[in-house]
Amino acid sequence: MSTFITPARAAEQVVQLGQRIRIARIRRGWSVADLASKAGINRNTLTALELGRPGTGIGVCITVVWALGLDKSVDAVADPDADLHGKALEAARRPTRAGRPRKPIDDYDF
Repeated sequence: MSTFITPARAAEQVVQLGQRIRIARIRRGWSVADLASKAGINRNTLTALELGRPGTGIGVCITVVWALGLDKSVDAVADPDADLHGKALEAARRPTRAGRPRKPIDDYDF
């Protein structure tokens, strides 16, 4: 069995996300039990998410964000159109010049 170690920056981001979710919950005047009920999860799971525990599932996170009405903000996460590095790598793999068009092989040419 292998142990997964979360990189420091990723761990910070998980904690920050948990804090943001907690702030959104408090601004709405909802208790942990209220939001957990709306999201269909256990209170302990919501508490783990708000504390930034890295083992909390991504599905739980997205469901809680949805329950808060913030699910539109998830659309920007890992958006391929905003991935400048990935686009540059893809462009580097494209051929630099076009080859000659090849005739299609037509076995039924009479």
